[in-house]
Amino acid sequence: MRPVSESTVLITGATDGLGKSVATELARAGARVLVHGRDDGRGAQTLRDIEAETGSRSLSWYRADLGSLGETRSLAERILSEHDRLDVLVNNAGIGFTDPGDGRRVESADGHELRFAVNYLAPFLLSRLLRPLLVSSAPSRIVNVASIGQAPVDFDDVMLERRYDGVRAYCQSKLALVMLTFDLADDLQGTGVTANCLHPGTYMPTKMVTGAGIEPVDSLESGVEATMKLISDPELDGVSGRYFDRLAESRANAQAYDAAARKRLRELSEQLVGL
Repeated sequence: MRPVSESTVLITGATDGLGKSVATELARAGARVLVHGRDDGRGAQTLRDIEAETGSRSLSWYRADLGSLGETRSLAERILSEHDRLDVLVNNAGIGFTDPGDGRRVESADGHELRFAVNYLAPFLLSRLLRPLLVSSAPSRIVNVASIGQAPVDFDDVMLERRYDGVRAYCQSKLALVMLTFDLADDLQGTGVTANCLHPGTYMPTKMVTGAGIEPVDSLESGVEATMKLISDPELDGVSGRYFDRLAESRANAQAYDAAARKRLRELSEQLVGL
């Protein structure tokens, strides 16, 4: 792909934690950074923080609640109308296994289990809608921030209506995101667009982790390094359909390599998002 200093990068969930730190690193490297979040006040503060730290003025703010398919569509429409290129899409926004809900099942604006909606359906829809711009900008990349915490998708109860558990909901949504990555890699073969995913770190000191009362294990800096590798490492030019555990290529849950399961998930997802 082109050098980071000449790249336009959209990163979702970029007003705190890993997303904000990666956005700051990208701005420091000279990229045009499209910063996404859910709150305009926090968005404005994030842009001020990044500009103060890096001196960058190549920052744009995009507000959308990814728990709403309509707002996800609107986000894609704004990107398509306001930019003539997109070098990297980083699907980073996500909900952990506690808040919101505190162990209780919560539904999205469209009536889907919330973690499945935000952690998986939104990246699925956003990647599809931004596909033409990514292809026209090739060589370009899609980077999905997944997790080492993975649980097979239960196709008999995808929305976990019968036996809800927040940890399982989170882990299922993250494996679905890995499955999406492998599907995208197949679909985009020959276009110059690559798709890879990663577990950036274990219990980094983010709001998601500290809010759950968990003692951090990995540093935020190590998570930024791992994510930046997938965004910009020249050695990954042309490399697609891989799962990384931090900096090293690794193996995901077995269901991710099941072509029939991926096809079933893709067809279900197309129905759920209206494609």
